[in-house]
Parts: sequence; C-alpha cells; structure tokens
Amino acid sequence: MTHYPQPNPTHRASRVKLTTTPVVVKLGDGQHTKGNIQIVSLNGGLLQLARSLSEGDFVEVAFQTQAGNVHGMAEMLHPVGKGQGSVFQPFRFVALDDDAHQALRMAIESVGDRSFLGLRSNRF
Repeated sequence: MTHYPQPNPTHRASRVKLTTTPVVVKLGDGQHTKGNIQIVSLNGGLLQLARSLSEGDFVEVAFQTQAGNVHGMAEMLHPVGKGQGSVFQPFRFVALDDDAHQALRMAIESVGDRSFLGLRSNRF
C-alpha cells in the first residue's frame, strides 16, 4: 500500500540532520543524479546536489538508512542556498510505500532518540 505524506499546518514534522547519506535522484526523463541528503522528515528533506533541479519537477528519491531503504516519489522545491560546488535544494515526498515510510519513521525516531540522550548526558 502507498503512503501519501500529508503535512499538518498546525504541527511541523520532526526533522533530523543526517551524517553523510548518499542519495540517488531519478529524473522524469530517466536520467539519474547523485548527491547527499542533509536533513529529512516524514514529509521531505534537504538535498545537496551538484546542480539544482527545476522547481516543481517530480522525481524518485532513494537513500539508505540504518532502518532500511527509503524510495519514494518527491516534488522538488526552490533551491535555498549554494555551497562550494553544490546547491542545497528541498523536496517534499508525494508518495512512499509502506515499507519505505516505516524505515523513514524508524530512522527519524532513532536519530531523534540519540540526540535526546546526548543532550541529557551533556546536561548531567
């Protein structure tokens, strides 16, 4: 079954910063581009790519987490910045199958739990 992420305007989805996580983006014309995913949530994320993609393009995004593979359809949003030889571009998921949604949810919870525990251990 396919999951269609629905952003909730009254509650922002939890976001986590990932350590270097390679991503493959399949474009509508069948070509692929590679990059890294910097930040991810259940609704989307932020990619670091060699060149920006067109805002509004529908693409396939695939990356691996410790909880499993995430592969889904996404819409590219307006680029938000440039780094040295790269561009940062957000995207929003438009469709994920149940296994990908579960892996993504578990990965986000895992990173969030580690961050929380790290904050607690630094305070005491």
